[in-house]
This record gives sequence, structure tokens and C-alpha cells, in this order.
Amino acid sequence: QVHVEESGGGLVEPGGSLRLSCAASGSIWSRYAAGWYRQAPGKERELVAGITNGGKPMYTDSAKGRFTISRDNPRNTVDLQMNSLKPEDTAVYYCKVQLAGMDYWGQGTQVTVSS
Repeated sequence: QVHVEESGGGLVEPGGSLRLSCAASGSIWSRYAAGWYRQAPGKERELVAGITNGGKPMYTDSAKGRFTISRDNPRNTVDLQMNSLKPEDTAVYYCKVQLAGMDYWGQGTQVTVSS
């Protein structure tokens, strides 16, 4: 079993920055792919950024140029650096870890962008 936990959310003003961290623990015997998703009130959960088990990042249009996803393999963490935040980035952010054909989700962390 794999446990996933997100941290780093909070309240930030428009134009500010936050760094989210996703820590995976448990039965991890190889590198895993991971993704950051978000879900705003009344909307479906959507992919923001992902990273392969080899470290190749990918971004959706909403994240390009503002967000950076990275991984620290020894620590089994995947971070999402978010800059130039906008009110429309307000959502609960979730981390998904993909390992051996299984998906593991965290409980999410709230990000609120407001003045």
C-alpha cells in the first residue's frame, strides 16, 4: 500500500507564490509517475501538471509558464512550484501517484488566491 500526503497549501494574494509538496510512503519499490490535479468548487477535477518516472515534466495550458513540477527521488517527493497565482487557481490540489498500474491519491490541500 502507498500513502500519499500533500502539504503547502494556503492563502496567497494574486501574483504570489506557493510551493506544494507531495510525499509518498509505503510500498514503493521503484520510481513512480505522479501528477498534480485540482478541483474548484462546482467543477470537475483537472490535471495541472505531471511528471514521469524518469523525471520528464508535462504541463497543461493553465500551468505553462507559471508552475514547475519537480521530483526528489531519494525523498519520494514531488513538488509543484506555483508562481504568478491568479484567483482562478483557487482549488483543492491533489497529488496522484501511479505505481505498478495503481493510482494512489492524497487527501488534497487547499489553495486560495485572494486579496
